[in-house]
Amino acid sequence: MSFAQKKPNINVGNTLLLADKQYKNMLQVSQDLTMYPRTQAKDGTLKYVGIKDWTGGFWPGNLWYMYELTKDNYWKQHALRWTESLEKNQFNTSNHDLGFMMYCSYGNAYKNTSNPKYKEVLIQSAKSLISRFNPVIGSIESWNSRKSWDGKTFWDYPVIIDNLMNLELLFFASKATGDNIYKDIAIKHAETSLKYHIRPDFSTYHVVNYDTLSGKMLHRQTCQGYADNSTWARGQAWAIYGYTMIYRETQDKKFLNAAIGLTDFFLKHKNLPKDYIPYWDFNVNEQGYKPDFKYNASIYKEIPRDASAAAVVASALLELCKYSPEKKTYYINSAQKILESLSSPKYLAQVGTNNNFLLKHSTGSLPHNEEVNVPLVYADYYYLEALLRYKNFNN
Repeated sequence: MSFAQKKPNINVGNTLLLADKQYKNMLQVSQDLTMYPRTQAKDGTLKYVGIKDWTGGFWPGNLWYMYELTKDNYWKQHALRWTESLEKNQFNTSNHDLGFMMYCSYGNAYKNTSNPKYKEVLIQSAKSLISRFNPVIGSIESWNSRKSWDGKTFWDYPVIIDNLMNLELLFFASKATGDNIYKDIAIKHAETSLKYHIRPDFSTYHVVNYDTLSGKMLHRQTCQGYADNSTWARGQAWAIYGYTMIYRETQDKKFLNAAIGLTDFFLKHKNLPKDYIPYWDFNVNEQGYKPDFKYNASIYKEIPRDASAAAVVASALLELCKYSPEKKTYYINSAQKILESLSSPKYLAQVGTNNNFLLKHSTGSLPHNEEVNVPLVYADYYYLEALLRYKNFNN
């Protein structure tokens, strides 16, 4: 099946014309290489974050995707500058998100330049990441020991579903060095998450807490979702993308089966809107789901969506369809539906608006009243990645 048969309303060229103007504007207002564009602040201004924020690698990653989509060296030059600004993060052992921070930046830099210096930075980043691995638990620690955000539980060793996304850095490091330690840790982490993060119906828990001495699973809760037993949309998206990538790297069918089950839960859920852009949580306002925070449904005329989750899933589908022949057409059609929606005026910004980001209507953490119905830099990243995969697939 080819994309042309479906005649989807996805004009990559038009989107790139918009992105060209938006991102050139962003580069004009973002001159400080220590401050990375992340989102829109509550006062409507552009919000920046420092080098230790988990989202820092997405802005240079977006510039790399602009280069790949256009082959214009303008984007390459700026991508190099912003990527190299993150260099000292390779020694950061306090954060589990080195994959997001360094693989989205330096990984794309190495892919496009083959510069051996970038490979060395990635290997050191992987060394820093595996320093957070506990062999008794079989997982990489996400956050340092802390109370749950609502204060009702102490998290001794919390691991979040997002962490699956950072494993790609470890697979790269094993291929680059010939040392299987990185790959082995990635696989063990993926297997532990398979056991404790995924429910029998292939929905997902956000946070799993373990005992550091026995390795026993202690609690399964949420932090950014609606309730402990609900399904946070972006968490589900991270799992779909993560296990698709892990199958690519391992060819282990249990990871492919997980990716398919997680994907089908997302796409076939009764609460997925017709435009395929999910609500921020699949179980908002549903009976049997008690929020951990003071949720006032009357504040929202409509349940907030999360375009970032949709973008992550669209990109994942355009890879997963290659590994599942019997579902290939279904997954391609679903990716097209998501991209059509994201490329429509409802979600795609107009030039000069949206603080120069591309996508509107993402949700960072509604329980914390942070980044609700705003642009998010990582929504743009996975949207551009999905467009690149779509373009390459179509070619």
